[in-house]
Amino acid sequence: MTEIKTGRFFEEFPAEVPEEVFETLLSADGVRIERIVSFGHASPEGFWYDQDDNEWVMVLRGAARLEFEGREEALDLRAGDYVNIPAGVRHRVDWTTPEEPTLWLAVWY
Repeated sequence: MTEIKTGRFFEEFPAEVPEEVFETLLSADGVRIERIVSFGHASPEGFWYDQDDNEWVMVLRGAARLEFEGREEALDLRAGDYVNIPAGVRHRVDWTTPEEPTLWLAVWY
């Protein structure tokens, strides 16, 4: 029998988050769904994500700013905003809200 897994997206994470928390919620057949918890985190200076998979990501709580290599203007995201980042598009997290957790729902495909 296949396991039924449940959870609470807006709960069940530490009150103090010294480093971003990445939690895989589902992984199957070329799709991975993760919850990411940021709390004032940003990518290290000069660091760029360069992923092999497409990433669709939505901010469900808090806010964030993403930078994309070769694009002058940053992308500000707040609760309810999402972006699809094609594989190979280099990007970084410039800022997340320091006064509350930023909760991301990320889907890699």
